[in-house]
Amino acid sequence: MKRRDFIKNSALLAVGTGICNHANAEITQAPQNEFEKKEQSDKLIDSAPMLQNYADNSMGIAFSVSDMANGFVTFSESPDMSNGKTVKCGGYRVTDMNDKVMLVRLTGLKPATTYYYKIGADRISYKGGYNMQILGTEIDPRIYHFTTAGEEAKPHFCVINDTHVNWKSFNKIVDKLVELNPSCVIWNGDACNVEETIEAQKRIFLKPEISHKDYAAEIPYLFCCGNHDSRGLANRHMERVWMFRQPEERLSRDWDLGRNFAVRMGDIALIGLDTAEDKLDTNPLFAGLFTSAAYREAQMPWLRDALQQPEIASAPYLVAFCHIPLFDPDPKANPGDLHPADKDPNYSPDFASWQRTCAQLWGPLLEEAGCQVIIVAHQHAYRYDAPTEERKWAQIVGGGPDMQKNGRSYPTVIEGTISDNQLKITVHNIRDEKIQEVLTFAPRKVKKNKKKSKK
Repeated sequence: MKRRDFIKNSALLAVGTGICNHANAEITQAPQNEFEKKEQSDKLIDSAPMLQNYADNSMGIAFSVSDMANGFVTFSESPDMSNGKTVKCGGYRVTDMNDKVMLVRLTGLKPATTYYYKIGADRISYKGGYNMQILGTEIDPRIYHFTTAGEEAKPHFCVINDTHVNWKSFNKIVDKLVELNPSCVIWNGDACNVEETIEAQKRIFLKPEISHKDYAAEIPYLFCCGNHDSRGLANRHMERVWMFRQPEERLSRDWDLGRNFAVRMGDIALIGLDTAEDKLDTNPLFAGLFTSAAYREAQMPWLRDALQQPEIASAPYLVAFCHIPLFDPDPKANPGDLHPADKDPNYSPDFASWQRTCAQLWGPLLEEAGCQVIIVAHQHAYRYDAPTEERKWAQIVGGGPDMQKNGRSYPTVIEGTISDNQLKITVHNIRDEKIQEVLTFAPRKVKKNKKKSKK
C-alpha cells in the first residue's frame, strides 16, 4: 500500500467508525491544555526509564512522573551500586522540576563501559519561591544497566521507522528488538502522528501500549526526527520528552542540533541527520511556522566536521541515517510529499525541490567519506537502491506500519552487524516473520585524520 493511500484510508476509517485512529498519519488532534488537572496517582514514577542519545561518554535517561517532581539517576560501574554517583534532572544552576518528564543526562562516562543505574524522584510541593518542600522520595527498586558506545563496543545496531503509534505493529517490532538485543536502536522518524500534548508524547515514547514496557531501559536509542515528529504543538518542542545532548557535548555553532549524532560502535560509524518537515517552508498550510531549509543547511558544516572526527574517519564502515530518502529511482517520485493537491507554488513535478536540496547538501560529503549505505524511511514500503557510478552509496528504505497481508508496507527491523569482515545488513519483515533480504558491504578506505572536534 502506498504511503499516501495508507494515510487516506486510515482517515476514512477513523471518520467512518467515529473513533480516533492513532495510526492515521494525517489526523490532527484537538489542542489540550498542557496544565489541565491530572488524576492524582499514589505512584510518582509511572514509567520505566528510556535510554536516549547513545554515545561513547554520555547517556540520557528519561522517565515519566505523575506529579511535580525532581528526578535523579544513581549510577555505578558495580552491579551492587557501590560507590554510586547521583545526577539530578536538568543542567547547571537549577534542576528541571516539572510534573511530566524527568530528563537526566549522564556525562563524563567511559567508552564501551557497562554501567548500572537506578531512577528516583522527589515529590515536590511548590507554592512559591520561598515555600517548597519534599513530600516524599520514590526510588524504582530495579537495577538497570547500559553500555556506552566506543571503538571497543559491540558493533550491532537495529533501525525502526514509521511506527506512527500503531501498537499492533510496534509491539511486534519491539518483540524482535528484544530478541536481537542490539547495542543500540536508531528510531528513524515518524514515531508520532500529530501530537498536541506532552501526555501524547509520553504515551508514545515512555508509556507505550506494548508488552515490553521497559523496552528502552537497557537498549539505548538514537532518534532521527521525521516530518510528523515536528507536527503539533507539543512536537514543536520534543526536547521536553526526548532530550537534546548537553551543550558541552556540541560546538556552540551546533547547539540547535541536539539529536544529530556521530557515534562510533566497534568498526561501525553511525551518522544521524534530521530531514525535518517534508513540505516547503513557504507552504501556506503551515503559516510560516517552519524554518526547515535553514535547519538542513546548518547540518552541512556539522556533517563535514563529524566525518573528520578521528573515531569516525577511521571506522571501516560508515552508515548514515535520515528519515526522508535522498534518492528515488523514479525521477517523478515524490519522497518529499510535495503533492500537487497541496497547492504549493514551489512544487516541482519532475523532482521534489526538497529532495534535490538534501541530496546536494549531504550526498557529496557522505560520498567523499566513503559512506557505504544510507538507511531511510518515510515511504512506507521497503526498497533497496544499489549504488551506481553516479551515486556511490546504497540506500535502504524501511517499511511502514501496515500489518495487512498485502503490499510492501510491512514493518521492518533493519539489523546491522559485522560478519566475515563485512558489514552485514539483515532486513527483518515483521509482518510475515521472515528475513526479507540480506545485504553485505565491504570496508571503505579509511583516511588518517588527526583533527578532533566535538560531536
